[in-house]
Amino acid sequence: MTDDANPTDDGVVILVGSGQRAYREYLLAGAARRRPIWILDAVDPTWQEQYVLGSTTVELLDRERLVPDTEGLIRAAEAVAAEHRVVGVFSYDETLVVTTALIAERLGLPGLTSRGADNCRNKHNTRQLLTAAGLPQPHFAYVTDAEAALATADSFGYPVVLKPRGMGASIGVIRVDDAAGVRPAFEVADAASRGGNSDYEGGVLVEECVMGPEISIDGVVFDGAWTPLFLAHKEVGLAPYFEETGHVVSATDPLLADAELLGILRDAHRELGIGYGITHTEVKLTTRGPVIIEVNARLGGDLIPYLGSLATGVEPGELAAEVAAGVRPEWTPTESRTVGIRFLYPPENGTVRSVDVPATADVPGLLETNVMVAPGVSLLLPPDGYLSRYANLICAGDTVLSCEESLAKAAALTTIVLER
Repeated sequence: MTDDANPTDDGVVILVGSGQRAYREYLLAGAARRRPIWILDAVDPTWQEQYVLGSTTVELLDRERLVPDTEGLIRAAEAVAAEHRVVGVFSYDETLVVTTALIAERLGLPGLTSRGADNCRNKHNTRQLLTAAGLPQPHFAYVTDAEAALATADSFGYPVVLKPRGMGASIGVIRVDDAAGVRPAFEVADAASRGGNSDYEGGVLVEECVMGPEISIDGVVFDGAWTPLFLAHKEVGLAPYFEETGHVVSATDPLLADAELLGILRDAHRELGIGYGITHTEVKLTTRGPVIIEVNARLGGDLIPYLGSLATGVEPGELAAEVAAGVRPEWTPTESRTVGIRFLYPPENGTVRSVDVPATADVPGLLETNVMVAPGVSLLLPPDGYLSRYANLICAGDTVLSCEESLAKAAALTTIVLER
């Protein structure tokens, strides 16, 4: 669409933040198939132009820390609404979900509610509310210095997990196995919090380290009622950090019909005050049952919704646009398979010289290979840097086992050369 295109009778949906092309283009493309999209972004559009009716650029208040100009974005949304019939607003960017909710409230549109968005964004709020409601949570405490972190960890027993209140993608999250590791871990987590929005700066959550497989569930919330959409099984690496190294989504995962799990998640969304949107919830499956790790007021990252679309044929970007417009979404799977992704990290810090990936024909079930860095890029592993991935591989299979076997074969055929 071009800037002078006429919006359809269905009205315009505002997208706040378009995200990185490699991770989010499929969502914008899907949303544009359902509704004319106007984006509010911190940079002028390039690849986005083919999908949108128009755009408004509102620069960040702090580019390094990704702090949005909330009032500027609200004014920009009001200007769009003065020229077009705006029927909805949404975001899939963690740093923009609260701002997006405020825009919805200012324009009188369906949305997460600012209370619901902040309750998800601020992990301390999440813990307090869900614990008060009797929902399964790790034991936790919010502390502001290393001595309090040590006392709390000692009282919980080891291992424990330390994390910032308001970061995403497991940035600054670290496992500690004994008292000697608490002070340096506090410094890592606290420092990570100071790389994000200052509203969530400083202090650390100390949590019981809950044992068990980890899953994530993307679900639709409509008029406060939550329904599951996709379920992914997560793989993590680079211990003691929690870098997400892969996800596997199965269209027929039996957990999608698990009454205990679904009941807990419905209750959690109600307690957090989420009105309309698509959320991404992370859960540990423990010996005492499902335990909520966090609820995010946006679609999942790491291409998890893309895996869901490949596994089921359901397009999450389309659903996000419909929910934003206050239309109850309906979806019917057209595929039924298992799809997984593997993110590859360097063995050590270094500068990329080259990356080689296999051809899709080289591995049965291999759907895509994506090199994520160019020569000359510096890759730093935690705690020096996060999300330092050099490639991702996407495979499909009839079963989880066959999918994981294909991912392992493809990873073995992928190489990176570094300069130290």
